[in-house]
Amino acid sequence: MRKGLKYIALTLLAVLAILLLVVIILWKSLPQWLPSVAKHWLPAGTSLRLAATPNWSNGQWQLPSLTYLAGDCILAQADGVSLQHNARQWRLAAAGLTVDSTCFSQLPASDEKGPALSLSQLQNTLPLGEVVIDKLTIAPWQIYAGSVAFDNDGKTQKLRYQGDVLNLNATLEQQQLTLNSFTLTPAGSTEPLTLSGQLQLPATFNTLPPTGDLQGEMQTSLVAKPLTATLHWQQTQGQLTLSEKGSSQPLAVLPWQLSDKQVQISQGQWHWPYAQQPLSGGVNLTLADWNEAFNQTTLSARLNVLTQGHNGKGNAVLTLGPGKLGLLQSNLDFQLTGQANLPALSLSASFPGTLTGSILSPEVALHSGALLRAWGQPTKSFTLQDARWPLAGVKITPQGVSGPLQAIVRAKDSYWGQFSLHLDGKSQQFWLDQGRWDFNYWGDGRLPPLGGKWDMAGKGNWQDERVTLTALSTGFDRLRYGLVDVSKPRLTLQQPLVWQRPLLNNPKPAETNVEQVTTLPPSLNGEIKLVAPRIAFNNGSYIPAAELLLQIKGINPQRFAMKGSLQADPIGPIRLMGSWDGERLRGEGWWPKQALSAFQTLLPPDLKIKLGNGNFYAQSAFSAARGQGFMAGGHWVVKNGSMWLKEGDVSGVDFSLSYRLKNQRWQLGGKRPITLRIGEVNNLFKMQNITADLQGQYPPTDSSPLTLNNLGVDMLGGHVGLSSLRVPQHQPAVLKLQKVDLSELFTALKPKQLAMSGRINGELPLYIDDPKWLVHNGWIANDGGLTLRLDPQFAEAMASANMANRMVVEWLRYLEIHRTHARVDLDNLGELTMSAQIDGLNNTDHKNREIILNYTHQENIYQLWRSLRFGDNLQEWLQQQVELPDAAASKDNEVRKP
Repeated sequence: MRKGLKYIALTLLAVLAILLLVVIILWKSLPQWLPSVAKHWLPAGTSLRLAATPNWSNGQWQLPSLTYLAGDCILAQADGVSLQHNARQWRLAAAGLTVDSTCFSQLPASDEKGPALSLSQLQNTLPLGEVVIDKLTIAPWQIYAGSVAFDNDGKTQKLRYQGDVLNLNATLEQQQLTLNSFTLTPAGSTEPLTLSGQLQLPATFNTLPPTGDLQGEMQTSLVAKPLTATLHWQQTQGQLTLSEKGSSQPLAVLPWQLSDKQVQISQGQWHWPYAQQPLSGGVNLTLADWNEAFNQTTLSARLNVLTQGHNGKGNAVLTLGPGKLGLLQSNLDFQLTGQANLPALSLSASFPGTLTGSILSPEVALHSGALLRAWGQPTKSFTLQDARWPLAGVKITPQGVSGPLQAIVRAKDSYWGQFSLHLDGKSQQFWLDQGRWDFNYWGDGRLPPLGGKWDMAGKGNWQDERVTLTALSTGFDRLRYGLVDVSKPRLTLQQPLVWQRPLLNNPKPAETNVEQVTTLPPSLNGEIKLVAPRIAFNNGSYIPAAELLLQIKGINPQRFAMKGSLQADPIGPIRLMGSWDGERLRGEGWWPKQALSAFQTLLPPDLKIKLGNGNFYAQSAFSAARGQGFMAGGHWVVKNGSMWLKEGDVSGVDFSLSYRLKNQRWQLGGKRPITLRIGEVNNLFKMQNITADLQGQYPPTDSSPLTLNNLGVDMLGGHVGLSSLRVPQHQPAVLKLQKVDLSELFTALKPKQLAMSGRINGELPLYIDDPKWLVHNGWIANDGGLTLRLDPQFAEAMASANMANRMVVEWLRYLEIHRTHARVDLDNLGELTMSAQIDGLNNTDHKNREIILNYTHQENIYQLWRSLRFGDNLQEWLQQQVELPDAAASKDNEVRKP
């Protein structure tokens, strides 16, 4: 008996050991045999794959990875799966769950129709507990990825979804669905749409509730207040209304009807009052075969928009289908035609195309004939004559635009003139700051402010946030502004112009590896060259062939700095620095110290001055902006300069000029006047120690005069100076002659007939803008004794005429003048009138004869200056005087013998 019990016990232990071994083997080989067993419960053509055997840890079952396949396509993959049961509730968690929607097409179709699933059955079937997925991703909509939390306590089901662009919080209690919050940020937008409300679900999922009312609300930046949506239905018909919260007039009213085969919206109306002008239109839409399968639904629709603007009324119509529109695959033809008239602009379009792909990630292809046109006058100063955008061959997807991108624009600006621009390029999934766009551009036009024609050509590319101009050539036939005339200037690129744009908040395409994106700070860099064969000024001076090199460095085309140099042999190089802030161009230039002769071309040719030794240096600043014009200011300096004149030379020139130019008005001298100092001028006679100070505005006005001070020169052994001269003139400026030596004057004039010696003083009041006088009530008087000598041959010739002439000539042959005084007047026609009285002695033959001479002399000073031979005119005057019959015959002459 004991042996039998022992045998049975051993047998049971052996069986238990075998069973335990079998269980261990089955458990360890679970990944190999479970997928085969699960095929009996899975749809045909699908399979389950386990990466490893489940293990028990920390009170829960853990499974590293679980894969569900449809054919060879991975339909779903779960990672980091764990299952836990506490307090009669289950908790299923996963670190990640990825679903590929493209694999749905490989799922087998089923023609069997079982009983409709009711909502209550589904709620009763669900176990108590929660499901948590740290990251749920559904391809190809990876941008909507987020975390999922589902909780079921038997009475209420709660769902929470949280992602970067999609968030959802909903509660289901029996048949009452409460949407606590729903936010969605559409692709390409930064403004999320928000929605909330309640919905009474039907008892079964294959029917709609007999009646119902749904209300929702969403916030958008398009309108100030939230938008409310109301959906009301009864049996198979209803109406969807969209309104702005608090407004009595709806934005859209869409009546709809429902049947077994189709959903139809008939005579829907909409209006949009928030644009520049109110927009309105109608909607007709039909969804056929909608209840078979969504991928089999056929869509046909017609929408229109009515506008009224500067070209009257306009109507644009969008026709859709018939075609298919689905979550996985769509094939829908469309046609947009018509015209939209805005208040100051008209648009016309013809867009034939096809929409394919998923409705959540569609692809739009535009066919032959796709064209957008625009014309009008957007502003008072700008007229858009014609703008064309040919769009045939363009494909648009959420990842960007691909295909040819072209534009042709003809326009006219009242200030900048008329121009024509052409753009031609090819894009690859290009959107703002993503993808790539290679382009060429060219154009021409007129620029009235600068009086020239211009042309432009170049090429470049836009790669993600970087815009690069690889080639640029633009130039003018000539530029004329104020005093400057530039011949055929041309601007080219020496180094590519690269603009690194700031990174926007737009989401990148789903396939972009965010870890590989490098955020670079905004920048603008490049180098340009401007050449001009000649820069001429309106006074005949010019700058020879010039070349300007500029390096550009900044943040964007509206804010950058420039640095470079200007070379115009033999001038330069001139260092330049500047900046552009989007409205104003500012800059500075520095001329280094260099030979004065390098600036020979800057002197007008009619001056007939040739520059010699000396140094020149300068600094200038400028500013240019629309409405302000050109402004400049600076300081020019000449040190120890020399030059050759037409008849003479100048040496020891020191010149300091500070200036400002604004609205073609010069401010000469600032805190200090313009100063001119000249050591010596050799011309008809020597002039030394020349000084002059100039300050004021040119052209001068009464409120902003031009003043010449400290004008003086040492000449003819004396000094000539001018008191302060103000333009416009309120009182005369007095030209003072101090101790001018007549012997030096007559030596310089070289008269052959007579000679004078001694010194004179004088004051000549100068009038600049008097209607009659240039000099009025001036005087000249002797400073000490004067001597007059007649040439012997000249005296003998005049004395031979008659006895009276001989007597006069003998008295004047040698005359010692001890007093002379002359009144001088000069009108603005150049007529000089001089009334003089001379008292002197003639000691010919040792006889002291007292001579008193009164006379009035008239001469055209302009002719006298041209002759530059005062002695010849005096000889003519003396000859006229001695040819009189006798002294008493003339009232103007009196010769008295003591």
